[in-house]
Amino acid sequence: MEPSVNQYLPSDYLPIFIQFAAALGFVIFALVLTHILGPKRTSEVKGAAFESGIESVGDARTPISYKYFITAILFVLFDVEIIFMYPWAVNFREYGLDFFLPMLVFLGVLLAGFFYEIKKGILK
Repeated sequence: MEPSVNQYLPSDYLPIFIQFAAALGFVIFALVLTHILGPKRTSEVKGAAFESGIESVGDARTPISYKYFITAILFVLFDVEIIFMYPWAVNFREYGLDFFLPMLVFLGVLLAGFFYEIKKGILK
């Protein structure tokens, strides 16, 4: 019995596995080789924390207000909505009401979340 046209055999994936193994092998080889051949000089200056040329001051473990993180997460959340809205807006005429009603539901859920944020005072 011959395989059908749409059926893939495990041997069809062999080139992909070989390429993956070759790429992984090259990465491991390069990392090991640079570790063996590279210079091993340590000093206090080399081991010090360095951030954009500015000396580190104070403790890095100081608590930061959670409001900063909430604002950042909300920004990402509302920024990601554009990723969903842009393709819909570009193809609006082609899809018609088939995609208009689900987008209204999506926007309704987003607006409900936005009004909840305003009510809670998160954006203040």
